[in-house]
Amino acid sequence: MINDIIEISKEAGEIIREGYGKNIQIDYKSGENNLVTEIDRASEKLITDFIKKKYPSHSILAEEGSGVERDSEYLWVVDPLDGTTNFAHKLPIFSVSIGLQKNGETFAGVIYDVMRNVLYAAELGSGATANYETIKVSSNDNLSHSLLVTGFPYNKTENPDKVFERFIAFIKSARGVRRLGSAAIDFCYVASGIFDGFWEVYLNPWDICAGKLIVEEAGGIVTDFSGNQIDIYSKRILASNGKIHTAMINVMKEYNN
Repeated sequence: MINDIIEISKEAGEIIREGYGKNIQIDYKSGENNLVTEIDRASEKLITDFIKKKYPSHSILAEEGSGVERDSEYLWVVDPLDGTTNFAHKLPIFSVSIGLQKNGETFAGVIYDVMRNVLYAAELGSGATANYETIKVSSNDNLSHSLLVTGFPYNKTENPDKVFERFIAFIKSARGVRRLGSAAIDFCYVASGIFDGFWEVYLNPWDICAGKLIVEEAGGIVTDFSGNQIDIYSKRILASNGKIHTAMINVMKEYNN
């Protein structure tokens, strides 16, 4: 199945790459910050049509609504274009993310960093790769020497879950904090040792599913903000190389209520 996920991710990436920089139709889902384009929909249709044809008994959870619920032990979790705002503004940081679960456990995940042409993949118990080369999280154990990454929810002006306070706290605690605009890529950059840690609130299952597995298979840890185990429906996500995980939790303790 991992080979199928890889191939359909690349095909979806071709649709996105061809649409990049063009005059595309932009619509809004839940507000002016939450965009969707015709390319999101075309990418999702390609992926879900493939799944429905080859695995007709499987369930699909997809961001743009073309998923299907079936009585199946298998669930495909699909983000056809993670980083739509970047794509719409011609910022070349966006990805395709597909995770596959069996009985609620993610056992395969692929994230395709489209414009860099880097394909991240992981299978449960088999490690993580980038373009078929093994990747590992960083070995840094000092938060003050760390480069972190985060994102903000679409309703950021309301400061939900004290996102600004957390951001300020980490700016003071770490070497640097970045904001790329694709949670899937954020996970991959933690997995490959570029970033030491990543946190975000109010992500969706399609933002989390593949990335969580890739980080864990690269030797990292993914929990909530208190260090508790999470699933793809959790709303507080903390991913790190494991060595700075406790330090990151300690920074956020006072904002967790």
